[in-house]
Amino acid sequence: MQTISINFLVPQGWHELSDKQLRYVYQLIAAEHSTDEIKTLCLLRWSGTKVIGRQDTGAYLLKRGKLLFAVTPLTLAELLPHLDWLASMPPVPVRLSKINRQHALPADFSEVPFETFIICDNLYQGYLQTQNEDLLDQLGATLYGKSMAFKPYERISIFYWFAALKNTFSRKFSDFFQPISAATGGNLLGSAAPSVEDAMNAQIRALTKGDVTKEAEVLALDTWRALTELNAQAREYKELNTKMQSK
Repeated sequence: MQTISINFLVPQGWHELSDKQLRYVYQLIAAEHSTDEIKTLCLLRWSGTKVIGRQDTGAYLLKRGKLLFAVTPLTLAELLPHLDWLASMPPVPVRLSKINRQHALPADFSEVPFETFIICDNLYQGYLQTQNEDLLDQLGATLYGKSMAFKPYERISIFYWFAALKNTFSRKFSDFFQPISAATGGNLLGSAAPSVEDAMNAQIRALTKGDVTKEAEVLALDTWRALTELNAQAREYKELNTKMQSK
């Protein structure tokens, strides 16, 4: 009996996935496959391996190119931890670069106007609260620049993109994006749990410092620049609040 060594080369994280690979993952999620099923199917697809059949011993007969080989279910299971990252949200924003030939905004919202981010965040928060897919479609239309009929897996891709973006911003601008529990004493937005509209208006007021003539200028700011300023203001507010409470 001859022993052969087979290397399964697969992506190491969400950030390495191509559009084709992303579509495949989102299609599997939309089809409601289990996490282990998704990892197994991606392992085989991305390594260029096909399942030909199953032997009487229970081992799978696999084919890669012209090479046929058998792998036990246990061996396959031992490979799955290399794709454990598929069970979590992307740590950085990734997205399909095009849907229906419509190009997406930059994944990390660099050089995207702050107004666009506010619109998207408004729709995203609304979807979280209502699970209304019309809001998710509106979010997609803003992200891709055109209203269209999104497929279920495309809706998932839109949600994953913006959720990952918000998580990235929460880490980068941690003084501004606080959990509700951390804001019970009041914050830059003015209350522990402001409505989406109140939060949006408070962000604009904070940047304009109450000068309505500067609103258009603020809305045109790069999203990262606007959030950097809001984060600085939130940090200063917390420091001032801490000093006042210590007196």
